[in-house]
Amino acid sequence: MSEHIVKSHNKSLLLYHLVLPVKYRRKVFGKAVKDTLKEVCIGISDRYEIGFIEIGVDEDHVHLLIQGVPTQSVEQNVRIIKSITAKHIC
Repeated sequence: MSEHIVKSHNKSLLLYHLVLPVKYRRKVFGKAVKDTLKEVCIGISDRYEIGFIEIGVDEDHVHLLIQGVPTQSVEQNVRIIKSITAKHIC
């Protein structure tokens, strides 16, 4: 399981389960795309304060269990993840 994030004035454990479908539910996630997606997510977690706990990939959608910090909204985290992964997968 994940750890609490401890900052100078707070302690938090924010977990988000995101389901991100592909446009028109096309079946595009093959072996190569799955590997690329996982590598990109590791790069995102290194640059931003987004921790990827679980990454699950089906043929037409992705399940992400992420851990965030209170200073970033869910919408900001999703925007970061979708924009960076879309650039690397396409």
